[in-house]
Amino acid sequence: MNHLERRDHELPYISDDAVMEEQKVCRRILQRLNTVDRSDFEAIGKIVKELLGKSEEAFINPPFYCDYGSHIEVGKNFFANYNCTIIDVAKVVIGDNCQLAPGVSIYTAGHPVHPDTRNSLYEYGIGITIGDNVWIGGNTVVLPGVHIGSNTVIGAGSVVTKDIPDWVIAAGNPCRVIRKITEEDRPYYYKDRKFDTESWAEVEDFVRKRAEK
Repeated sequence: MNHLERRDHELPYISDDAVMEEQKVCRRILQRLNTVDRSDFEAIGKIVKELLGKSEEAFINPPFYCDYGSHIEVGKNFFANYNCTIIDVAKVVIGDNCQLAPGVSIYTAGHPVHPDTRNSLYEYGIGITIGDNVWIGGNTVVLPGVHIGSNTVIGAGSVVTKDIPDWVIAAGNPCRVIRKITEEDRPYYYKDRKFDTESWAEVEDFVRKRAEK
């Protein structure tokens, strides 16, 4: 196998000229994304579409950083806030309606632990999957091979080293499940603060219309 094939099979590989040529394509797109007029939301949306390929209503607040872009697969309504980084050596698959807060870093890449092996220039990438309706809090780091389940919230500043199940709040370093998300959480927007009557009516209307689609 060549090193592109080794990389894509999650085998140890070296970032040779062929690998770097693919990264150059991404870097040219990122240069435009990270220097575009930040108030030109339409232009940002078009560049994001070019970077990620298949996407529906995806939006990224620049600056944003990744290695390839083509290895990132997002569902509907993806949003990444300022200063997010996705090191997409391996595939990163993100479901519908997912939100990344500022400073989130998703790393599929890694290097051998032993210095002799690491200095050989061999590295690796192991894929990451994130389910639907996931919110990842600011400055969280997600490490290679992790799966985060659907409808889960990851607290700010977490380091996610292992899989996290569906429908939970998890946080910490290393990230651990704190509790389940239940129906009792539905009317609250922050800790013990409930939606007011006006906004709650709009929330219920939104949920009803989505269910009818």
